Amino acid sequence: MSVRQGNSQPVVIATIATIVAIVLASSFVIINPGQAGVLSVLGSAQDGVLLEGIHLKPPFVSYVDVYDITVQKFEVPAESSTKDLQDLRARFAINFRLEPEQMVDIRRKQGSLSNIVNKIIAPQTQESFKVAAARRTVEEAITQRAVLKEDFDNALALRLEKYGIDVLDTSVVDLTFSPEFSRAVEEKQIAEQRAQRAVYVAQEAEQEAQAEINRAKGRAESQRLIADTLKAQGGKLVLQKRRLRRGKQAEPKCLGCW
Repeated sequence: MSVRQGNSQPVVIATIATIVAIVLASSFVIINPGQAGVLSVLGSAQDGVLLEGIHLKPPFVSYVDVYDITVQKFEVPAESSTKDLQDLRARFAINFRLEPEQMVDIRRKQGSLSNIVNKIIAPQTQESFKVAAARRTVEEAITQRAVLKEDFDNALALRLEKYGIDVLDTSVVDLTFSPEFSRAVEEKQIAEQRAQRAVYVAQEAEQEAQAEINRAKGRAESQRLIADTLKAQGGKLVLQKRRLRRGKQAEPKCLGCW
């Protein structure tokens, strides 16, 4: 009988040690740098955020939701109508981080990170884009892209701030328009090129006409100078002829000379 008790002691000790180890393992949690935890006891989220380090917790009846509080990036699509009722589609890359001080409220209201992205960030991105796009025409959205992004950033940051989400930066990954507008832009560019060509041809014709006028003026001036020269030279010849005639008339007539 004593032999059996001796043999069972190691088993009992091992069992107790295992139970103690399980209790101890379930009694604390380690939060790594860049993380924040929310303790829930019997399904109820407790006040106070667990930051990096070791934290005690009630064994078996509690668990800790751990969130990444470093900068995260997600691409979110959005579409809207511009002031001139043109369809405008975009894709935004959003860099954000969760505010550690508001993690308990985030856990209670939004739950997991996927819920935060799908139920908060995505719809608020859509609404913010609508606000920014509705302020300008589609052409202004193209030519004033930086202003469009600034309006979007301001609207999104204001909307997500109340959810404990800090927007650090956004970038427009893609901005596309309706096929009708794309064709209209292409036709406009073609029309502008044709108009520029017509202006160039008109300017070229005007320059050629002015050149022809200048050439005609040059020819007329040349003919006038020639006429003046001939006239002047003709006058000199007349005077010379008159002098010759007078000279002949002035010569004495010799009768019976020689």
